[in-house]
Order: sequence, then C-alpha cells, then structure tokens
Amino acid sequence: MQIHVNTDKTIEQHAGLDEHVNQVVTSALDRFGEHINRVDVHVSNDLAQKGADGANRCMMEARLNGYQPIAVTDHSATLHQAINGAADKLKRAIDSAIGRLNDKRNAPAPDFSEAEE
Repeated sequence: MQIHVNTDKTIEQHAGLDEHVNQVVTSALDRFGEHINRVDVHVSNDLAQKGADGANRCMMEARLNGYQPIAVTDHSATLHQAINGAADKLKRAIDSAIGRLNDKRNAPAPDFSEAEE
C-alpha cells in the first residue's frame, strides 16, 4: 500500500509529518492492505473557514481494487487529531465497502426454476 502525503501552503511538509501520517494510516488500514493500492492524504489549515470543528483539515482518499475510490474528511483543533479522525473514518468506510463487495460476490444466484407459467 502506497501512502502519499500532500500539504497546502499553510502546512510545512517534513519527515516527522510524513512518518506520523504513514504510521496512523498503516495502523488503521493494515488489515485491508491486499485491497488497497494507494492512499492519498491531503492536510491543510483552513484559516479562512475557522469554525467550531477546527481549522485543521485532513482528507484521505483510498484507491481500492475493484471499487470506486473512497474519500473522507475530518476537521479538528489539531492536525494530529484531524489525521487520526480521518483515518478512523476511512477505516470504517473501507470496511463497509469491502463488506458490500463480499456480500455481492457471495449472494446466491436468483432462482428462476419456478418461472411463471
């Protein structure tokens, strides 16, 4: 699973941030590793949009095999909280998506043996 970290001009990208993001994403999504090709992480500080949820924003998008990309966003008071929140949301979204995929694959075929006469 590849993890790409992107920042906007309000966040300085450095090795510590990259390591933290990689650790959080890997920890949250490790069990889905065979299903995920890539995770793109975008962090920013939306100073212009300050609100009750916090100005720090983390958007994560996972590219899964055989499924549409899944994207989630979290806003929080600190960047670390936003990263952790987005990782938790992404984990739940992927778990749900993979569950739906497995349900479709394991669904019994419709029984047409008693066709209308």
